[in-house]
Amino acid sequence: MKYGNLVIEKKEYVLLKKLMNLSRYYKDVTLGKSIKKLNSEMESAKICDEKDMPKDVIRFNSTITIVSEKGWNKEFTLVTPAESDVKHGRISLLTPMGSAVIGYAEGDTIVWEFPSGEQNLTIEKVEQGNQKLNASMVL
Repeated sequence: MKYGNLVIEKKEYVLLKKLMNLSRYYKDVTLGKSIKKLNSEMESAKICDEKDMPKDVIRFNSTITIVSEKGWNKEFTLVTPAESDVKHGRISLLTPMGSAVIGYAEGDTIVWEFPSGEQNLTIEKVEQGNQKLNASMVL
């Protein structure tokens, strides 16, 4: 990891905690594992004020390009559950992929569990979108 731990903006950290508490009621096993892993990583996360956030860290409304060790790549924007639209490349942070990437930085590699086995995914590019959060975005 580029910064040693996840890096999360203070207001986004609070919102993430609330969303993860709500998500424990879902029965999806894969999502449950992803949320549990994120929750564990958040225990040692570096929490920053907005002004101190590195520009290359994945956060709400970041557009991310990931590349797999198998050669494929995917671009998507990480959004709150209410804004999710997979057809238009808007992935909820409460999906396994969304919870796997938040707080990581450009250049980091994550290990992702696919049905065919684990693969290394490298975060090739991070572009920041609108970082404004409000209660209506959550659910």
